[in-house]
Amino acid sequence: MERLEIDNILKLDELNSELEYEKAISIYGRLRWMVKEDNSLKPIKQHLKSLIKLYEESHWNDETKIRDEQIKESDLAERIVSSESEFIQKRKELMRGKLKENGISQQDLAKILGHRPSYMSELMNGVRPFSRDDIIVLHRLFDIDLKDLVPPFLKTEVTNHIKQTLGELKNKRTKMKLKLTDLETI
Repeated sequence: MERLEIDNILKLDELNSELEYEKAISIYGRLRWMVKEDNSLKPIKQHLKSLIKLYEESHWNDETKIRDEQIKESDLAERIVSSESEFIQKRKELMRGKLKENGISQQDLAKILGHRPSYMSELMNGVRPFSRDDIIVLHRLFDIDLKDLVPPFLKTEVTNHIKQTLGELKNKRTKMKLKLTDLETI
């Protein structure tokens, strides 16, 4: 379960890593204007703001306690979140182009997929993940390549497991060309 999925945010008491902090900032930025269309997102936005503030106060407030490892972790988290945001933006632009090309609105697409218009907006803006069925419908309906619909990023737990396992397999004769550093951005 992703801690920072929109349905889980109100259950969180704190952010536990630089990656969660950067993701929270990214989601908060997207919610800032989405609240204007859907007032039900306001408590989530406010709670995110509180979580971000608490994290900053406990991890970044005292410059004398900031370590090089913390800065490296922060830089990596920023790159990961930036890559995710770029993917979401490109997918959104591609889908909008396909909607325009086919003469249908985002609200029409919401009906096709069986979603509320506000939920469709959350999907398009990357606040919620598309379901497997949604992705297949988009792929078939608009002939969009799956690689343009499915984010190529792994959850931190999965990345850590793969790194550990690859490290254990390092001594064996494997034919895998993937380096541990390749996992940082996927």
